Order: sequence, then C-alpha cells, then structure tokens
Amino acid sequence: MTRLDFFVEGIRNIKTTGTITRSSRFVCRKLIEGIDFESARCIVELGGGDGVVTKHILKNMKSHTKLITFEVLPKFCDLLRGFNDDRLIVAEDSAENIQKWLNDNGFEKADYVVSTLPFVNIPEDVGTRILNAAKDNLKTDGVFSQLNYTLLTRDLYQSIFGNVDFDFIMRNIPPAFILKCIKN
Repeated sequence: MTRLDFFVEGIRNIKTTGTITRSSRFVCRKLIEGIDFESARCIVELGGGDGVVTKHILKNMKSHTKLITFEVLPKFCDLLRGFNDDRLIVAEDSAENIQKWLNDNGFEKADYVVSTLPFVNIPEDVGTRILNAAKDNLKTDGVFSQLNYTLLTRDLYQSIFGNVDFDFIMRNIPPAFILKCIKN
C-alpha cells in the first residue's frame, strides 16, 4: 500500500484509522521498545492497519513467538494476511475479544500489548471494554504500549492500569505520544 493509498483509506475511515499518515519508524521503534523478544511467546497488536508497526514487531520476533493482530477494516486485514508469516495471526475482529483469540491459539495471557487504536475516536464504553480486556489478558508485569496524538485519554489509561508513562515523538506526522502502562 502506497502512502497515497493509506491517505485515501485514512480519509475514508478516519474514525477507525485515527490518522491519514503512517507511523514513522521512530514511533514504531518507541512502541516496541522494552519488549523482550527473546522470551516473549505471545504479543497482541491492537489496530494492525496496513502493517507498518506489525512489520517492526515481526522483524524482531523469534520463531517461537506468535503475534495476534486485531484489525476491523477488511482491506487492511487482506494486506496483513499478505505478509504470509506463520507467526502472524490476523484477527478480523474487535479487540474486545482478546481472550477468545488468545484461548483459540493456546495462550492464557499475552506478554505484551501494542496498540495504535484511536481511543479518542472510539465511544468511551467500547474503549473502556477494550482497555479492560487488554489489561485482563496481559500477564503480570506485562507492558501495554499505546500510540496517541493527544493526551486527552491519558486519564482513561490511568484509571484502568493505575500507571502511565509517556514519551513525546517529534519525528512523526503528526507528532505523537507513546504511553506505556505496566500491569501490576
């Protein structure tokens, strides 16, 4: 998918994509910073999009690790399936259903959750259910990483995880925040 294709898809589905540009490599690196790829068995990605973050995760993953990527837009799901990587499981489903997908693939909990979901555009009750599902299905001391373009939803993450650290990434259009929460 070209940048122009992504831009068009972003315009068509702005409430779902949350952006009209792909995440920069600086954002992708910061999102996955801190993942112990040696020991991780299962990583969950919320909002696979066209796979720009997915590629960064797969590039660092070991052969024993699975990546379950949630995406609701069929066009993006087709792109993700086109990666033809047996470590990647494309969940064309709401991220509220993390537990089902973990169980169906032999996992009790995820080691890490990486999210680019635009929670500012998602109805609050749905966003809360997704974040609670992410927390409930994350192992103790597991890390939830979230891409945001604003800190408006920081209190939502704080209320669910109890802790939120963030970094500001200027080298992205638009500049972005990466929020990290550890499940205690």
